[in-house]
Amino acid sequence: MINKAIEKSGYVFNIQRYSLHDGLGIRTVVFLKGCPLQCRWCSNPESQRFMPELAYNKDKCIGCEACFRCHQVCAYDAVGKSQDGGIELNREHCQQCFRCVDQCPSKALHTFGRQMNVTDIIKIVEADSAFYMRSGGGLTISGGEPLMQADFVIDILKETKRRRLDATIETCGYASWDDLRRVAEYLKTIIFDIKSMDSDKHREFTGLNNDLILANLTALRSTFPQLRILVRTPVIPGFNDSEEDIGAILDFIKGWHNTSYELLPYHRLGQQKYNYLGRDYPMGDRQLDNDKMQAFNTHVKSRT
Repeated sequence: MINKAIEKSGYVFNIQRYSLHDGLGIRTVVFLKGCPLQCRWCSNPESQRFMPELAYNKDKCIGCEACFRCHQVCAYDAVGKSQDGGIELNREHCQQCFRCVDQCPSKALHTFGRQMNVTDIIKIVEADSAFYMRSGGGLTISGGEPLMQADFVIDILKETKRRRLDATIETCGYASWDDLRRVAEYLKTIIFDIKSMDSDKHREFTGLNNDLILANLTALRSTFPQLRILVRTPVIPGFNDSEEDIGAILDFIKGWHNTSYELLPYHRLGQQKYNYLGRDYPMGDRQLDNDKMQAFNTHVKSRT
């Protein structure tokens, strides 16, 4: 039993059950807030900042004439009327107190992120334990970047190990080696993103270079030879959508034991969430050519 007096908590923005794409078998994926990278194509913009954030879905708003409770409870002059009869948020004034969320009857105003403790998460994960046993699945901790909440992640992993639940993490690799090493000690599998071998291009599209990421992956492979590592690359138009880009990553991991490689196609499924957060979508109208993606997958199969 977890000691409530010392139990850690963290910030979670989503929990997805019955996932088939985030590790072996059927999995429950816990998405933690906070990420050091600012990838232009990020499909979870609500993951980037560590604390809970105010979101607004104008399509759900019933209008100022019928409601406007959010304005009445806002002490920071952050809610006004828009020209179309809905509300308009002044995010520079907003202090993220979320009083408006509590008063919104249509849930047009809501939050991305909530605080949860280890017991909260384990209870949800264990509810589907029968599916894990049959499929070889378990818990996957994702983000954002879960290693931004490394102590919280380690406490979750300690509990999953005690309960004999399989656990995996998905990481962008931009973290201290000490945190990555501590987490890896509790894992049989880790999913590790490598977006580009070009450091300058990596900085341009994510905000940071890839030196630490590549060093961490190399150290992980040599320190934990029995650890299964799935290296993933999201194929992004205008960034790494060339055979040379993909080939450079394959060259980097060539010959590595217990290491597999997978490409993920670019999509714009998270674009609407940028609107909810009052942000512009950085990728614009770019599309990934399906024929090119098929050619990349064929190339990878011929090399692995």
